[in-house]
Amino acid sequence: MRVLLGLLMLCASTAWVSPPASAACKPRPIGFSSEGAVWKHLPLSSLKRDSRYAVTTKDGRAVLQADADGSASVYGAPLSPGVTSYRMLSWQWQTDALIPGADNRDKQREDAPVRVIAAFDGDKSKLPEAEKRQLKWAKRLSAREPPYAILMYIWSEQLAPETIIASAHTSQIKMLVVSSGPAGLGQWQTLRRDLRADFKRAFGEEAGPLLGVGVMTDTDNTGAKASARYADIRLDCPN
Repeated sequence: MRVLLGLLMLCASTAWVSPPASAACKPRPIGFSSEGAVWKHLPLSSLKRDSRYAVTTKDGRAVLQADADGSASVYGAPLSPGVTSYRMLSWQWQTDALIPGADNRDKQREDAPVRVIAAFDGDKSKLPEAEKRQLKWAKRLSAREPPYAILMYIWSEQLAPETIIASAHTSQIKMLVVSSGPAGLGQWQTLRRDLRADFKRAFGEEAGPLLGVGVMTDTDNTGAKASARYADIRLDCPN
């Protein structure tokens, strides 16, 4: 639930509506420079130490440096109003080491050196009563409308790419492994994902409007250290 509360700022406070039948679509960079989206540091909880995020320039482009030391927080960009025309999300990330002992299937070891996050709106009235109560509690604590669902792309130490992991805290957060093991450590990796196809596979339904994107480097459960870099986050139209 603390993760959910920390991701609320990714979301526009709007009720869910059906996507329009058609909408103009133009590629949209969401970089970390001033020309991109408005990025914000989003603490998860007053009980957690924050990860550190700093925008730097490397090779002529804006790069986000992320460092965690027994810490967790999000760096995110809300999209207001929620957008429905985009389908593809691409980005680059780089980390020098994985987190020993981390396992996102276990809530006691649920850390990752890199995560890219997408928050979606949806019809909350159809959720099970337990999930509705969690969302109402989150809204009451934060005074903001929570997202309907959150999809996280992660780099796992053990699990194979395309593995879907359900959060131990709520059924409305799913993690999708897109990088695995030590291959590629220390190098920039370029990833491109079909948001709506991934959402449908993870949640078993069509995605609602995209409310925000974010990144997270976290080691609050293992108490380890991690360092990572993110760049060139971009929303694209369907192929």
